[in-house]
Amino acid sequence: MERNKRVKREEKRELDLDSFLANGIEKMRASDVRDALKLVEGKKIISFAGGLPDPETFPHKEVKDIIRTLEHSDLSSSFQYGATLGVIELRKELSKLVSKRGIVNVDETNVLVSAGSQEAIYILCFLLLNPGDDIIVETPTYVAALNAMRLREPIFHGIPLREDGMDMKELEKTIKEVEAKGRRIKFIYTIPSSQNPGGITMSMQNRKRLLELAEEHNILIIEDDAYGFLAFDGNAPDAIKSLDKTGRVIYTSTFSKILAPGFRLGWVIASNEVISKMELMKQSVDLHSSTFTQRIALETLRRGVIERNMPRVRKLYKEKRDVMIKSIEEWFPKDVKYSIPDGGMFIFVWLKPEINARDLLKSAVERGVAFVPGSGFYHDDSGKNTMRLNFSKPSVEEIKKGIKILGLLIKEKTN
Repeated sequence: MERNKRVKREEKRELDLDSFLANGIEKMRASDVRDALKLVEGKKIISFAGGLPDPETFPHKEVKDIIRTLEHSDLSSSFQYGATLGVIELRKELSKLVSKRGIVNVDETNVLVSAGSQEAIYILCFLLLNPGDDIIVETPTYVAALNAMRLREPIFHGIPLREDGMDMKELEKTIKEVEAKGRRIKFIYTIPSSQNPGGITMSMQNRKRLLELAEEHNILIIEDDAYGFLAFDGNAPDAIKSLDKTGRVIYTSTFSKILAPGFRLGWVIASNEVISKMELMKQSVDLHSSTFTQRIALETLRRGVIERNMPRVRKLYKEKRDVMIKSIEEWFPKDVKYSIPDGGMFIFVWLKPEINARDLLKSAVERGVAFVPGSGFYHDDSGKNTMRLNFSKPSVEEIKKGIKILGLLIKEKTN
């Protein structure tokens, strides 16, 4: 009897997880940003990798005061389940906040509070996309948005960035080419202000043209405005959503860049029809976003904490951007191209075509510097010779030292 039991145990096969996975899961891929952050974890490395705010910009004292002064009734409700759309008082405040981005004539019924803007993008991809649908993205664009889209197996069409944003002539050409095949573009995903990773801001003329093309060809626009409040000389041009008269634009933004990313709060402004569909989807994803952090975010808006803090954030990031640009000019080869952002957190770099940024990263980490290779920001994995540099998190001295190390390394690779 004992021998039979032993034989049966020996006959057990190892679990083959792949045989259980759903179709399409193989489209998931690791984020280059997350991988780069793993490289620096627990090490003394100058990191230009993550899109991390400077901790000095977090309103520590004000948030402590808010938590301390929450009345018992507010604190109790903060620990309880909440509405899927979000705390109604916060949604009302957000409908006011977006007026600073030119978005008016909306109220709390047009607002959904998400777990960061990433959840909003994920939900929209599952609401809107079937496998094989055609979509348009900027090249390069936000890697985590690309990964959410890939799960739905769409056909990507990339539009290159110019100094004034997405190339409108190429956009119109691409739309017509797709339609000539009897197909249509489902949506255009754009980050028009201080684009991640390109650092480019779309001109108001191009924003208007983008909406005109979307209306003419019956295309939705997903506008990711994560950095619209971080323009160094004041707010960026009004959001594309501010021009929308037909409910074609779905606007997303986040508290991660204007308050703190650990709150995991973002929001969507859209038509009632879109919001109601997103509400149903969110009920299946996570029921609702954190009630506790929503209550704190609500008070930061009511008390003007964010509004008072933003000028300081812009000033600090502008100073760091200038230091990084000056250091690049001093240490990088003269044939290297790079963006000069007017807001946000990133500078994008184009190296010589023969340089592979992934290989460069390995050597850079050995010398104490990390960055994000740029190919992950391209829907087709091109851009092997590009890199994204974050200037918001490292100190001024780290920027100077890290860029010098990178510059000398790049020169070695090109000699």
